[in-house]
Amino acid sequence: MNDIEKNNVKRIQVSFTESQWDLLSKFKGEFGDTDADIVRNMVLAWLAEKSFITEKIKNKIRNELR
Repeated sequence: MNDIEKNNVKRIQVSFTESQWDLLSKFKGEFGDTDADIVRNMVLAWLAEKSFITEKIKNKIRNELR
């Protein structure tokens, strides 16, 4: 991560129960190598699955074409 990326990072603290984390930790290596990677990639995967990401981009493109 370069200096620009470090300055644009938003850090948050989240809490999981032990059983929730046991489930999430099973994805280590598949969704990332660190706890932060796993949680970040799970959130992004969920957003993509629910089409939030594609709808946001579609709306942005529509607005730029106007």
